[in-house]
Amino acid sequence: MNDLFARVDANKQKIEMYRPMREPLLSELRAYYRIGLTWSSNALEGNSLTESETKVVLEDGLTVAGKPLRDHYEAVGHAQAYDTMWTLLDPRVALTEADILSLHRLFYSRINEAQAGVYRDTRVFITGSRFMPPAPDKVPSLMAEFVSWLNIATLHPVEWAAQAHLRFVFIHPFIDGNGRVARLLMNLCLLRHGYTLVIVPPILRSEYIRLLEKAHTDEKPFVDFIAERVLETQKDILRMLS
Repeated sequence: MNDLFARVDANKQKIEMYRPMREPLLSELRAYYRIGLTWSSNALEGNSLTESETKVVLEDGLTVAGKPLRDHYEAVGHAQAYDTMWTLLDPRVALTEADILSLHRLFYSRINEAQAGVYRDTRVFITGSRFMPPAPDKVPSLMAEFVSWLNIATLHPVEWAAQAHLRFVFIHPFIDGNGRVARLLMNLCLLRHGYTLVIVPPILRSEYIRLLEKAHTDEKPFVDFIAERVLETQKDILRMLS
């Protein structure tokens, strides 16, 4: 087994000792990562809200002076998609294309209602990438294959989650918001197997983008990168629990 996976599994066993987590701890952890994941995932895509500003937008319903309205919409939409992610945790229930479309619709409806929860019908280009996403007429069949794979994958859960992220972004099924949905799906895969959420901090954006590009020919560095991020989240949670 990959040494990183072994360390992740060892930490998972330590966290299991604190289960079942009772209220208000469980709600507090969910709320903590609701802000952290929303802020970090949006910031990776250029959203200008800080983590504290994201907290104000989500918890107080206020706008931040001088910040674009779209940035507020992205925060609110991502948080709603995050909340829905938590309703999809039962591993006995297959994930569907409708679930993925719903996550995108929640995130994107305030930005472009017509394109929210709808597969793209035009070509898209990824800035800085040498690889072209598939033509729009290929997207429906590729997404059907992706969801089928998603429900039968037998990989280690961390590799499964990282692979889900990669396969999804390589299809790039939506006109915008693909990275946000990919990271939600990655976290959903982890949560469905009892692992912790993973956050990619904006400070690691360059490495994250580089490894995504490299994954077209070599997936292992990206998988290891995600495993390292899982380890960091586990360490944070163990500190909070102890």
